[in-house]
Amino acid sequence: MQNVIEIDNLRKSFSVKIKGRKTIVEAVRGISFSVRSGEIFGFLGPNGAGKTTTLRMLTTLLPVDSGKAMICGYDLVRHAKEIRRHIGYVSQLGGADMEATGRENLLLQGRLYGMSRVDTEKRADELLDAFQLVEVADRIVRTYSGGQKRRLEIAMGMIHRPKVLFLDEPTIGLDPQNRANLWGQIRQLQKEGMTVFLTTHYLDEADILCDGVAIIDSGKIIVEGTPSELKKRISNDVIQIRLSRDKMQRARNLFEAISFINEIVVEGENIYLFVKDGAQVLPPIFELLNNNGLQMQSVTMTRPSLDDVFLKYTGRSLRDTKEWIA
Repeated sequence: MQNVIEIDNLRKSFSVKIKGRKTIVEAVRGISFSVRSGEIFGFLGPNGAGKTTTLRMLTTLLPVDSGKAMICGYDLVRHAKEIRRHIGYVSQLGGADMEATGRENLLLQGRLYGMSRVDTEKRADELLDAFQLVEVADRIVRTYSGGQKRRLEIAMGMIHRPKVLFLDEPTIGLDPQNRANLWGQIRQLQKEGMTVFLTTHYLDEADILCDGVAIIDSGKIIVEGTPSELKKRISNDVIQIRLSRDKMQRARNLFEAISFINEIVVEGENIYLFVKDGAQVLPPIFELLNNNGLQMQSVTMTRPSLDDVFLKYTGRSLRDTKEWIA
């Protein structure tokens, strides 16, 4: 399977004023990765990691400082116009005209891409049906729910049948039901042969949807692979113990002397222990803490997740936000 996106040492910096002084901020710091045709690829990282800056470069909305990128066989710098014909883009903020109907938004978008009126009307009907928007097609968009508006925006991004659809945080702000519905729509796009590149900070979204992920932090890709491959690299159970901060260093000193604990990561009031067999080692861990007067506030044990991958490589957690819009 050939690559539809190939990125080599891509960089982007911004000049900003901090306390009245000009400072250069490196938003993207020499990243390299590739995306195969027909896959759902996730760019996973916290807010401010460089996800959106990368996406805006790949969609020709921001100039590249240095590095090379090929999209659909075209050079990002030299063939931006050709790339725009082959891609769709849906930003975090959307882009639908709130005072127009859903149908009018789709028709305008199609015509802007140079489609004929007949083809645009036919394609709009197809998308309204596919995204379950037929009943609200002729309503003003500002009356839509969050889920309906997001589905319309994705339909607008793909009205011209792009080879690659770029989605920037496609489910942010949606409630769990609308998120799950949108996941189904994204999977359907893949079944129809489309490549989907999405940015997200939702761990479950990347784990469930994506064939491949790249985890980015502070402008650098820290690890890349399939979700299952990344979790296998940990190959441990993860025990999370919550203690008061004043007891954390004592607990860490005790754990560092235990051979069956493979790795220790401390974050705030939580200490994470990576161990071979969590169920077997929990009793001696409890006993050790008890004997040393270290009372736990809580304890959990899980199989490796993408959050544990992020924790292992950065020393901190990447947690899902819980801001929902019905």
